Amino acid sequence: MRKNTLLEALGIEFVEISAGKVVATMPVDERTRQPFGVLHGGASVALAETVASIGAYELVDKEKEIVVGLEINANHIRSVRDGKVTATGTVLHRGRTTMVWDIKIADEKERLVSVSRCTIAILQKER
Repeated sequence: MRKNTLLEALGIEFVEISAGKVVATMPVDERTRQPFGVLHGGASVALAETVASIGAYELVDKEKEIVVGLEINANHIRSVRDGKVTATGTVLHRGRTTMVWDIKIADEKERLVSVSRCTIAILQKER
């Protein structure tokens, strides 16, 4: 599922995928830094939406439904220059047509780097 995707390009790896919770890591390196040498906020948002999307996908009927990001916001709390960050996403709302996920990204010292809230749309597969 990662091959030839943004997940592969950014080095995103899954640590845990369970009902209502996803944990993933991403390196802070030349792929994910902005020009000033710190983790790019867009890379953090990509990680957050990835965690929410994979988590939502695990909760739907894969035969009949797909999931897509509908809205995401992020607050960047702390900068990171190297190492890796870990995103932990948990479902806050699980509805029939939408889900809302809370995602916290932390550095290797478990300090909060970013927080996001992502709304996922649940769509019926076209037949």
